[in-house]
Amino acid sequence: MKLLKFTVALFGLGLSLVPQNSQAQEKPATSLTTNPVEQAPAKHEFWKDRKVYLNEDGSNYLKFTMLSQVWVRNQEYNPGTTIFDTPKSSGTDIGIRRFRIQMYGQLTDKVFIYSQIGENNYNNISDRKQGFFIHDATGEYALDKEKLSLGAGLSGWTGLSRFSSSGVGSLMGIDGPLFLETTNDVSDQFVRKLSVYAKGKLGKFDYRIAVAQPMAIQKSTATLAVGSNSSFSTRPPEAQYNGYFQYQFKDQESNLIPYSAGTYLGKKTVFNVGAGIIYQKDAMWHKNVANDTITSDMLHLAADVFYDAPIGTKGEAVSFYGNFTHYDFGHNYIRNSAPMNPANGNNNATVLNGGGNGYPAYGTGNVLYAQVGYKFKENLIGKTTLMPYAAIQHAHYERLNEDMNFYDVGVNWLLAGQTSKLTVSYQNRPIYNTAGDLTDHKGAVVAQYQVSFN
Repeated sequence: MKLLKFTVALFGLGLSLVPQNSQAQEKPATSLTTNPVEQAPAKHEFWKDRKVYLNEDGSNYLKFTMLSQVWVRNQEYNPGTTIFDTPKSSGTDIGIRRFRIQMYGQLTDKVFIYSQIGENNYNNISDRKQGFFIHDATGEYALDKEKLSLGAGLSGWTGLSRFSSSGVGSLMGIDGPLFLETTNDVSDQFVRKLSVYAKGKLGKFDYRIAVAQPMAIQKSTATLAVGSNSSFSTRPPEAQYNGYFQYQFKDQESNLIPYSAGTYLGKKTVFNVGAGIIYQKDAMWHKNVANDTITSDMLHLAADVFYDAPIGTKGEAVSFYGNFTHYDFGHNYIRNSAPMNPANGNNNATVLNGGGNGYPAYGTGNVLYAQVGYKFKENLIGKTTLMPYAAIQHAHYERLNEDMNFYDVGVNWLLAGQTSKLTVSYQNRPIYNTAGDLTDHKGAVVAQYQVSFN
């Protein structure tokens, strides 16, 4: 009942945000990571569309963008949850899910630079004044502008799947499929890896490959001790090899930056089929029955399909993404995901999920994921419209005795496309004990207001 009241209240708040008699039109689905087509300026016009032009034809430029995503949530917490040692079974919290400042530019016809700074998951229990950190810092040289570019740095050019590098400003749901960020903040920095990479397009075939040096496990929050279940080895890491390859049957997507659009809101017709891989030798370890330390390779394989297109004459659109992933993190590996966790403790040692909103999102085994959404016609509510969606992650993990299902159902209120939108969703996550048994489910109502200056 509390969740229902909270949802109604959020929609009531959102209604007050609709501009009366607004003349603003819905904008295209550009975002921090949608790779918009660059338009040439008029002659002698050197400041337009948040870009500083470096030459008269507009082929050389610098551009700046910003993004803010603020969450308000009411959710049931995992059993045993504590906040600074005080037990809590549920609560409401406010936090900054993401804030980004992006700077990039085509400095010459062959030289491209890309950088991004920002902050993630800042809430009331975070360290204060923790400051921004570097998300991306890469330099790139085009041997052939379309077919082959080489780059290096702290980079989101990674392997496995479309949403292993999500365009967070254009997501269809309130969050992306986080399980596809396979080593998020364990051996990378929020997906980004210190790497050298190659990218390009051969006709309709789009590719990216990268060789990364994994970051030290000792600097992460991962378990450092070796135990009977697989974990990341703390020995100096071997190189990690990444690749993602897709065939783009319809409209071609830009590969200017590594992050893939969640939806174009009917502005393009995109139909892609892809496959990817991540491999790292001796990345994992565990103890066997004889108490010997056994190392094993990390190998992930995935295949996916993405369809996003207009379907009507009044701006209606549909979006679908499907993914199959095989994860091999070694014997009985499991890891929780807890986005912007509102808690920092758990006094129940039998709960596998940990405190707050954690759930076992990653593990050795197989995962099926699907998301689908429908955008209503333009000007459905004044100058605004709606896009409801639904998503499910279904996982069969070696460590769990019953399959893991995570549900996310919600609606986007597109006040000005992706530039200004209010999203409200209901999420349902499973609760497991340390023996791997499913014991309960917990729910959350999450509201997000996004502003994207692109």
